[in-house]
Amino acid sequence: MNVLLVDDDYFVVAALEKKIDWAALGINQVYTAYNIAQAQELLGRHTIEILICDIEMPQGSGLELLAWIREEQDGIQTIFLTNYADFNYAQKAIELQSFDYFLKPIEFDKLTLIIQKAIAKVSEQQDQAKAAQEGYYWQKNRKNVQEHFWRKLMTGKSAYSNPANIAHLIAEQHLSYGLADEVLPVLFHIFPYEESLGKKDKDLFDFALLNVLHELFQDEAYTAEAILEIKEFNFVAVLKWKERPDSRLVESGCATFIQRANHYLKCDACCMVATTGKLEDVSQVMRDLLGLNEKIIKYRNQTFLLEHYRQSEAAYSPPDLALLERLLEQNNPDAFLEETGRYLRHISRSRMLNASVLSLFRLDMVQLVYAYLKSKEILAHKMYTGRTNDQLFMQSLHSIEDMESYLRYLVTTATEYRSFAEQPKSVVDEIKNHIRTHCGDELSRTSLAEIVYLNPDYLARLFKKETGISLGNYIIQARIKVARHLLETTQLSVNAIAGKTGYTNYSYFAKLFRQEVGCTPVEYRKNR
Repeated sequence: MNVLLVDDDYFVVAALEKKIDWAALGINQVYTAYNIAQAQELLGRHTIEILICDIEMPQGSGLELLAWIREEQDGIQTIFLTNYADFNYAQKAIELQSFDYFLKPIEFDKLTLIIQKAIAKVSEQQDQAKAAQEGYYWQKNRKNVQEHFWRKLMTGKSAYSNPANIAHLIAEQHLSYGLADEVLPVLFHIFPYEESLGKKDKDLFDFALLNVLHELFQDEAYTAEAILEIKEFNFVAVLKWKERPDSRLVESGCATFIQRANHYLKCDACCMVATTGKLEDVSQVMRDLLGLNEKIIKYRNQTFLLEHYRQSEAAYSPPDLALLERLLEQNNPDAFLEETGRYLRHISRSRMLNASVLSLFRLDMVQLVYAYLKSKEILAHKMYTGRTNDQLFMQSLHSIEDMESYLRYLVTTATEYRSFAEQPKSVVDEIKNHIRTHCGDELSRTSLAEIVYLNPDYLARLFKKETGISLGNYIIQARIKVARHLLETTQLSVNAIAGKTGYTNYSYFAKLFRQEVGCTPVEYRKNR
């Protein structure tokens, strides 16, 4: 397989040649060109499968080159490089069926992954052409058929626990499996870091992850028949033994995978190895493995064997809740988190910690923090909403580290907001500003209290104490002030002004206006 690099900048071409391990990617020859004419000459003399090309060049653009290629030969996978995130460029590149569009400066690790995907696309096209030429249409879909078979056994109905049904499915799909084949499922739970590719570009991350798994879990003793994502960041590999089963080989592969995940994929990982079983029994083995994945607390960067797992019978023993309550009252989140961290490490040393125990612990912590906020007249159920809270809450049972992240968010948010709520001037200023900018909206004690996450009655008392006027009267005065300004400076009708200041009933608006100003809105405009 050959690649052509085209860029009018000599240093860019030289960097691409040197900083990408072309041999490791399976590239036999790297050709270079510095303008469109040179590129066309090379394309005419050599077979090129991958083109990496700058868009902006003085003697003709990369888009023009690709348009010429599409007229001459259609199969080249093209990756464009550009300094500009220009929509017109991107749109034209899509129309010309380019493979990818990559912004400079070049991130060589990410570009390498994109090139790998392009190579995989070329290989797929070549396989499809060969299959079509030779008439082996089933061979073209063999991988998809296998994956569909294993996904049915893994997540299908209980009917697939019946050996006769499995045998029928094998025969129906023309698969080369026997009921006595020995298979071993392995589950990989991935913990992507915040700045990792897993958070920024999930598709590219999955491609890199599957490459690593397929490379590591092919051995003289077993083959990886399928690697499936069962839910986000949870993958299952189905290993089929060719020799006598030896779980130590799989543990070694898991250890290497964890190292590569840390180093190359920028993520932590937990591997869970099921027990080897015959194909006719694998449906139950998989259900046990998936059930374990839901129950167990993951230990990052460790491998866990299903055969060593025993469900904890110990009852939940809570931490010192009275101490934690005092630490909250003392506004000492660091000490609170240190104490909860010490508790979590203590109960995890036995390795008998499960999701049920951790769920009860989380319930205690949430109730403790909510009660603390309620005592400060803060509406916790309004404050803890949104994507961040939901995501951290859902992830908190995955591992000790995830629980600590959730507690840090829970307690830090509570103590920081307590500090804000204890400054009446800050609270009142925020309410005043909201009333001024939303005087046409529905304004009530309840709706305003939700903005600052405070109890409505408490907010009303606080507002009057700080301003000397009730919240209701302040809203009226603010609205009438806006109405006076509109009467003075616009030609809007009085009815329209009433609506813009939050009053749908004209008579009520006129009554309030007279009470505050001493005349009707019509008289006020006439006098002005």
